[in-house]
Amino acid sequence: MMKYIVIDPVMLDLGFVQIHWYGVMYLLAFTSVYLLANVRLKTNTGWTRKQVEDLIFYGALGAVLGGRLGYLIFYNLPSFAANPLTFFDFQSGGMSFHGGFIGVLIAALIFNRKAQKTFFETMDFAAPLVPLGLAFGRIGNYINAELWGKVTTSVFGVYGPDQSGEWAVRYPSQLYEGFLEGIVLFVVLWIYTKKPRPVMATSAVFLTLYGLFRFIIEFVRVPDIQLGYLAFGWLTMGQLLSLPMIIIGVYLFYKANNLNKSL
Repeated sequence: MMKYIVIDPVMLDLGFVQIHWYGVMYLLAFTSVYLLANVRLKTNTGWTRKQVEDLIFYGALGAVLGGRLGYLIFYNLPSFAANPLTFFDFQSGGMSFHGGFIGVLIAALIFNRKAQKTFFETMDFAAPLVPLGLAFGRIGNYINAELWGKVTTSVFGVYGPDQSGEWAVRYPSQLYEGFLEGIVLFVVLWIYTKKPRPVMATSAVFLTLYGLFRFIIEFVRVPDIQLGYLAFGWLTMGQLLSLPMIIIGVYLFYKANNLNKSL
C-alpha cells in the first residue's frame, strides 16, 4: 500500500490569479498532441503543417466544449436543465471524456470540409496523438483527489483522501486510467501505425481499446454520487458510454481489414 502524496491543486497563487495543476495538465496534453502531430507529419505526406495546426485548434475546441457539455448532459442533466448557465462555470469542475470525444468528432467534420479530408483520414491521423493527453488529464484528476476508486484492502490501494476529505485505502483508478488509456494505448497505437494500415483500422483500435480499458476500470471506480449505478448494481454511466465504442471499434476493424483484402 502506498500513501497519497498531498499536492495543492493550486500550483501557483499570484494573488490576482491562481494557476491550477489541472489547467497545467490540459496545457501539457495539448502540447503533447502538437509535438506528436509534427512527428507524424514527417511520415504522412498527405498532410501540411497548416492542416495539422488547424486540426489541433478545432480538436482542442471540440474537446473542451464537448467535454463540458457532455459532463452536464451525461452526469448532471437535472442541474443543467434547471440552470443552463452552469455550462460556463468551469471553475466548479466537471468534464467528460465521452463528451469531449463527441466534440472532437464534430470538430473533425468541420475541419474536413475546410481541409478536404475524409472523416477516417483525419481520425486515423489523430488517434495516436490523443492517449498521452488523456494520461496528463488523469494525473490532474489524481492531484485534485477526484475520481477515486473504491475502498479496498488490496496492496494495490493508495491511502488518500477523496474530495470530501475522508481518508481511506482506495484504488487509484485515476492512475489506472492514465496508465491503460494513456500510456499503454499510446504505445500500442504508435507501434501499430509504424506500418501502413487500412483506412479505419487505426481509429478502430483506438475505439476498441479505450472502450475496453475504461469499461474494466469502472469496476473499481466509484460512480458519480448523483448517478450511482444505473443497473445490475454495477453498471456505471462510463461503462454505458464505452460499450458503443467497443462495438463500433470491433466492427470498423473487421470492415477495414476485409475491405483491404477485397482490393
